[in-house]
Amino acid sequence: MATQRFLTLDDVAEILNVSWAQAYALVRRKDLLAIQIGGRGQWRVEKDELERFIEQKYAEARGSTPPSASAARSDAAVDVEAEVPSQG
Repeated sequence: MATQRFLTLDDVAEILNVSWAQAYALVRRKDLLAIQIGGRGQWRVEKDELERFIEQKYAEARGSTPPSASAARSDAAVDVEAEVPSQG
């Protein structure tokens, strides 16, 4: 079986031990980069992007920013809707 590349917001919420709404807020604020697939509420986060996000948060907690974090964020784009979509 192939390794799963993308995570749903439910997956992200479970990994970070936060609610779905908190995971969506990270995406909406562009703190966590994600792509929207198909209809409303179908957000996907690459596993590598989630790992970069976690590393960045640890670096911020230590008082430094990892050099790859700013470069990775400038290469990606996020399409965020104004309304909170249904969970998906």
